Amino acid sequence: MKIDLGDLNAFVAVARARGFRDGARASGGSASGLSEAVRRLEAQLGVRLLNRTTRSVVLTEAGHGLLERLGPALTEVELALDVVNGFRDRPAGSLRLNVPVSAARLVLPSIIPPFLAAYPDIRLEVITEESFVDVLAAGCDAGIRYEERLEQDMIAVPIGPRVQRFATAASPAYLDRHGRPEHPRDLLGHACLRGRFPSGAMMTPWEFEREGEVVRVDPTGPLTVGIGGAVDLAVDAAIAGVGIVGLFEDWLRPYFESGALEPILEPWWEHFSGPFLYYPGRRLVPTPLRAFVDFIKAPAAQFGIR
Repeated sequence: MKIDLGDLNAFVAVARARGFRDGARASGGSASGLSEAVRRLEAQLGVRLLNRTTRSVVLTEAGHGLLERLGPALTEVELALDVVNGFRDRPAGSLRLNVPVSAARLVLPSIIPPFLAAYPDIRLEVITEESFVDVLAAGCDAGIRYEERLEQDMIAVPIGPRVQRFATAASPAYLDRHGRPEHPRDLLGHACLRGRFPSGAMMTPWEFEREGEVVRVDPTGPLTVGIGGAVDLAVDAAIAGVGIVGLFEDWLRPYFESGALEPILEPWWEHFSGPFLYYPGRRLVPTPLRAFVDFIKAPAAQFGIR
């Protein structure tokens, strides 16, 4: 029986993503194309691999068995082909990164343009997501997260600023009306703009530190935004005088410089370590990812990173 390798890849993409749309997003194909490929594969094998409804895609027992044996085999095929890629004058192929919005906004802009200029045969896709994900299951080669959200079996490479600060700020008009906090606990008497993770959990209490004293406050306010895509709404609301925003200092820096926002409690701003590029350590590193890792390990001065 002659089975098309593309059909097998289509099945694996759909099975891992538990859906045709997500499988298409992970594989770079189309949902209709994946659907047709899976139907063709099922017809050749004479067995149903997926149970489909309007809401979900569920593996059958036969599908589970095939995925369990096929996934590692296809990974080995990809790695074997990637060995050949290593003999090219210039690395080529695709690289998919799963990163939080903060990294896409604050870390990658200084890295991606020169990287793509240095490796014109590499196609890069950046997916933004706030929760920690299994990068392989998500169809990605690597991710960017902070140290406290990394799993122990991951290889982690520093990327971007090595020290960052959590800043608090408000518009001068708001502070003129309501007063300027002098201690973190004063925030409990102010309107603060909060964030909620995609999981539904509220952002952790704001933490401040000064001369060894650590203060955690859990303020309230009139606006809660989704961490990630809606963060700019909180910044705009703060500029409009709605309340106090807490965010990465580098995110707020342009508004400090323009005068739209005024820093508050700056001596108390907490320092924390910068993000890491992470990827599984149990497999060979694909050539495009290896090129990216080598690139970010180059002297940090080329990116303007401190």
